[in-house]
Amino acid sequence: MKKLFGILLPALLVACYSPEPFEAEAGDTASQASGSVYPVNTMEQICNPSVSQDTVNFPASMLWLNFGSDLKVTRPDSEYTVSKADVVQHDRLTISDTAGKVLWYMMADFDAGDCQFQDPEWSTHPDYVVALRAYDINGRKSCYDLDYGMFAVRLSDSKKFWFYDKDIIETATPHLWVSPDASVEEDAADSTVEGFFGTKDVRLTYVSEKKEIVFVDFANGGLKKAKTLKKPADRSSWDIDSPLISPDGKFVVYNMLENPATWEAYIQELSSSSVPVKIERLSGSTSDPAQPHWFEYNGHLYVLWTEFPQNWPQMLNKSDLRETSTQDGSVGRTVMREVRLLAGAPVDLSVEWVGEARTVASVPMMGGRSPDGKFLATGTNYGFLLELP
Repeated sequence: MKKLFGILLPALLVACYSPEPFEAEAGDTASQASGSVYPVNTMEQICNPSVSQDTVNFPASMLWLNFGSDLKVTRPDSEYTVSKADVVQHDRLTISDTAGKVLWYMMADFDAGDCQFQDPEWSTHPDYVVALRAYDINGRKSCYDLDYGMFAVRLSDSKKFWFYDKDIIETATPHLWVSPDASVEEDAADSTVEGFFGTKDVRLTYVSEKKEIVFVDFANGGLKKAKTLKKPADRSSWDIDSPLISPDGKFVVYNMLENPATWEAYIQELSSSSVPVKIERLSGSTSDPAQPHWFEYNGHLYVLWTEFPQNWPQMLNKSDLRETSTQDGSVGRTVMREVRLLAGAPVDLSVEWVGEARTVASVPMMGGRSPDGKFLATGTNYGFLLELP
């Protein structure tokens, strides 16, 4: 149970739980050595940036969660309000492109008991996203005492599938893996996993109230046989943020946080007996890896992460990345390194790094890289898409 206002959760920062938006002046769209920077919801705070996994229907785009402020986007219809007077914090999921045009959205249904959304993330499959929905346990329209459920959305028709309708924590940061071979039958029952996703080969990860990663394999027992992953030694009290499933569905990559300024990153096989493998801070790195994401391209698998300057106070960006002064790495950078994974192997063989890490962009991009490799996304506090050269 969570309260909407008055809470500051110090660990899982990228999810935007802070009750007050950060404000600064807007600048012009700019090009830098790393590519062209485009604002998303120009200089208004956004949460949970997630780069588009669908380069056909949603090219040059990202999924994001609104804050309680004006929305500076091109609205698709009259239902999508943009004035602060008509916008409620976290009341919609939005996909918008580099031109600021809203390509898809989902509004919270307050009449049906919705209070807000939280933690949206694009799944490994282009047609599905996963998120949390909160409702007030007392049935009050003030939406004060919140409980969370977890659902998937099929973007092609905006239908929902509920994994849980309650008893999920606000900081669950779920992720969803769907077999790339999935094919939905026209007359399939949307109430079943196989009907909704077009396959039983669906996997879900999220963070539990006990600060542990829960792994659900719907092809092998589903919710009733959910497994819990072991935490790294001596990290039992640390929080876990955003366990993202690998393209093959067999590993996760995630952050652990002791406090807002102290974090580590790990790779771990999706098995109750697996041992977490730390992504070591490399020589010359300014911080441990933040917000790690998978990126697969032309048969090669990479881990993409953000590094912030030494002694950076939080895993946040409060800078206008269009300004030349921010484009030299002084507010962070984006790094990528190739990796080979071997499920079922001894821990010393399960994760093998290939070659050296390299800087992809001299600005911090925390929302992943698009499947075609052309775009990086970021947010929290400000949203940007970076088009790589």
